[in-house]
Amino acid sequence: MNEFVQFAIDNWQLSSAWLVVAIVLLSIQIKITAHGPKSLTTQMVTDMVNRENAVVVDIRGQADFGKGHIQGALNIPLSKIKENTKDLEKYKDSPIIMVCANGIQVAAACQILNKAGFQQVHKLAGGMASWIGDNLPVVK
Repeated sequence: MNEFVQFAIDNWQLSSAWLVVAIVLLSIQIKITAHGPKSLTTQMVTDMVNRENAVVVDIRGQADFGKGHIQGALNIPLSKIKENTKDLEKYKDSPIIMVCANGIQVAAACQILNKAGFQQVHKLAGGMASWIGDNLPVVK
């Protein structure tokens, strides 16, 4: 530990630059987490679907959707989500759970729905990979 402190003192410019970068990255991560969609576990998704009539929207392509999806999920590919928000208007007061292959692409789709006035937009953490990994049923 003493060597680390001595290094930081001897290289104060490098240490300062590293500290600034760390603070910037941390603030960006906090901002994304605070304003992004709420991540749900697979258990939370099943509870929300069963208790609150949540709507699952799968944003994967039709080929991937056809290989297996969550029961009752709507398929609206990410490339078409903007022009299909009108199709989701009837679910505006219901929780909407966005699903993709691995949980990475849903942020953009959630942001589009939020801008369109949807208040209860969530995402499945880990996407279909976590759903399948938890051995939950899929429909083909």
